[in-house]
Amino acid sequence: MRCPYCGAPESRVIDSRGLENEVRRRRACTTCGARFTTSERVQSHALFVIKKDGRSEEYDREKLASGIRKACEKRPLPTGSIEKLVSSIEEQLHALGRAEVSSTAIGDLVMEGLRKLDHIAYIRFASVYREFADIGALKDALDSLSLSQGAEATPAGVSGEGNQQNRRAT
Repeated sequence: MRCPYCGAPESRVIDSRGLENEVRRRRACTTCGARFTTSERVQSHALFVIKKDGRSEEYDREKLASGIRKACEKRPLPTGSIEKLVSSIEEQLHALGRAEVSSTAIGDLVMEGLRKLDHIAYIRFASVYREFADIGALKDALDSLSLSQGAEATPAGVSGEGNQQNRRAT
């Protein structure tokens, strides 16, 4: 493994940790002594995404992560939760055992994951993914989220009820 600091071809492994589907290694450069972390993931068969217009492109993990990060921007999420969601979606895609997956199937998996992770991120992603034409379509998505989560589990701010109750209490 080349050192990212000095470019030397040799480094030694200081620590190695196996995670769900990858191995993280802490390394030290034998030339400059700099320390850095590498991540190793098993390379599975090539996966292609069939876009809505019929085009086919190779699956890109970073593109998926970027879209999820945009939806989760400025949300108070636990560290590593986005990476866990991306890994979970990736595992589900590979479990299908197909070489080609529709972008719609990937979008549905992202929606399902974000619904469980963060309601605001879910609505942000849904507004782009489902291409809401008007406020009525957005309201329908909010109502569907409220019904599926139950009135008590719905965070304040998704439905106006929590904010009204807080105002009455003060």
